[in-house]
Amino acid sequence: MEHPTHTLDNPPADQPVDASALWRRFAPDLPAERVVWSEVVPGGGHWSWRLSRGTALRFAALDARANVSLVLYAAHNPLERYNMPDSLKAQHTAHYRAGHVLMSDMGRALASFTLDTLGWHDPLGALLDTPTMEAKYGVHRYEQHRNGMYRSGRDGLLIETGKHGLTVRDQIAPVNLFSRVVVDGEGRFVFDAERPVQGAQVELRMDLDVVVAISTAPHPLDPRPGYAPGKVGVAAWTCGPAPADDPCRRFRPETARALHNSDVFALS
Repeated sequence: MEHPTHTLDNPPADQPVDASALWRRFAPDLPAERVVWSEVVPGGGHWSWRLSRGTALRFAALDARANVSLVLYAAHNPLERYNMPDSLKAQHTAHYRAGHVLMSDMGRALASFTLDTLGWHDPLGALLDTPTMEAKYGVHRYEQHRNGMYRSGRDGLLIETGKHGLTVRDQIAPVNLFSRVVVDGEGRFVFDAERPVQGAQVELRMDLDVVVAISTAPHPLDPRPGYAPGKVGVAAWTCGPAPADDPCRRFRPETARALHNSDVFALS
């Protein structure tokens, strides 16, 4: 089974954090002294982290069929978590791009989109579950197919959130990075399979201490045949909290209020 790529040697004594140099391939503009760690997550894989306020995650689509299903929970109390309806309603949008924030139902910003080279990320297309995966792509048991990673987004996120004490009742609607879903003339969701995503980047700054879990399984509405999700590069770096002149604060009054609420909470 393929796992996220790590360096084989122990980190040097003067750089004890595991920041392998592979991030330079997909995020060369990051300040080297601030990069904390990096991973390459294979298609169909999953991972999770507990991140401090002021940490940013840079995601890079390393293949043409990359999708990242992402969920967020407040580290101080996971009952506070990303709320899709509140985030969309408050920001008058049906998709995410640079400037938007991901809000909790407490009106606080959990994370902000500080970089985006695509301009559209899907919050409405939900999550690939195992029955849908097997109906679309067939059953690929490891013993028979020797697959490196063949897992639905739902199962991947359940595994990751379970590491942080969460259960199936805590599963929430994800944000699907790198995926675009539009509405056709009949009011049906349609996945945009023609949009090129390889090489695209998106960055989320954490505005509170959070638990982040991701799956790189296919988007549930992706019509392309075969289970072939793309791998994704991830790099964490310390960017600091949102400054007073942060573009996300100026994006909308609602985003400014959500970031202010997070700032006030961080003072306690």
